[in-house]
Amino acid sequence: MAENPVFSVRVAPALRQKLDRVAAALDRPRSWVVARALESYVEQQAWQVAEIRRGLAEAAAGDFASAAEVKGALAKARGRSRTKRRDAR
Repeated sequence: MAENPVFSVRVAPALRQKLDRVAAALDRPRSWVVARALESYVEQQAWQVAEIRRGLAEAAAGDFASAAEVKGALAKARGRSRTKRRDAR
């Protein structure tokens, strides 16, 4: 099995302390925690970039929501927002 390449990053002391606390709580090495965090971050960013590109392609093709679709989405979101506020009371 090939070993993973090593690289270094500089982080603020406060971030390193947080990282060390997480690693200790998980009983894992700092490198393991950093690798998982980077995997998660890169996956999230890749998804976001893909969605932005998809949206730009739709816009370039003239595929926009109609006024009625926008109003419906806003009404639905407002209903969820009111329900959440009511449930929080």
